[in-house]
Amino acid sequence: MGLKAIDLLNEDEWEAPRRYGMVCSMGYGGGGEIRSGMNRVENHPKIEEAFRKSIPRAAKLGVPNVITFSGNRDGMSDEEGAKNTIAGLNRVKKIAEDHGVTICMELLNSKVDHKDYMCDHTAWGVRVAQAVNSPRVKLLYDIYHMQIMEGDLVRTITENIEWLGHFHTGGVPGRHELDDTQEVNWAGVMRAIAATKYTGYVAHEFIPTWDPLRSLQEAIELCDV
Repeated sequence: MGLKAIDLLNEDEWEAPRRYGMVCSMGYGGGGEIRSGMNRVENHPKIEEAFRKSIPRAAKLGVPNVITFSGNRDGMSDEEGAKNTIAGLNRVKKIAEDHGVTICMELLNSKVDHKDYMCDHTAWGVRVAQAVNSPRVKLLYDIYHMQIMEGDLVRTITENIEWLGHFHTGGVPGRHELDDTQEVNWAGVMRAIAATKYTGYVAHEFIPTWDPLRSLQEAIELCDV
């Protein structure tokens, strides 16, 4: 199919793609969980400890990105959450910089799939990334999630590409195939990403409703612009 990488493998799986001439393009390296992440100061020591171990290994195995999350609001204001998240990312950014691995905080929707998640709008995530101001701290722009939360995909991606380090796909609604049953113009979005001279990965993260390999093949062809 021409795929170069596979996303979201645990650390004990990072070596497997190398046997097939591929890499893990986004790894789990102990960067917290969706509900409990960087916006809680009490999580910072554990995340830092994990990254001190996982990021050097990621560099050794050619894993270019590791994932992290803001965590849920759980009554916390977005302002306080941003302050805490900036502090947490500042605490670990040098580890990433020293090893040439990028920490990506994922943008997720809080409307359908991840109620109360804090990093649910591009503007909030970009504000955090700008404050941290590291070439090794960026956002994972999940197109499925951001279409649900805010739409305006092409303009948002184009204006903020400096702070976007990775992309995920998924049909809206339902996170199924990238076909004519859903609302995103995938070829148009991919052309916009390509026009920015982005050199990272776009990973397909959808739940197939029919033959998975054929669904994947069709998604690859659709997004190959």
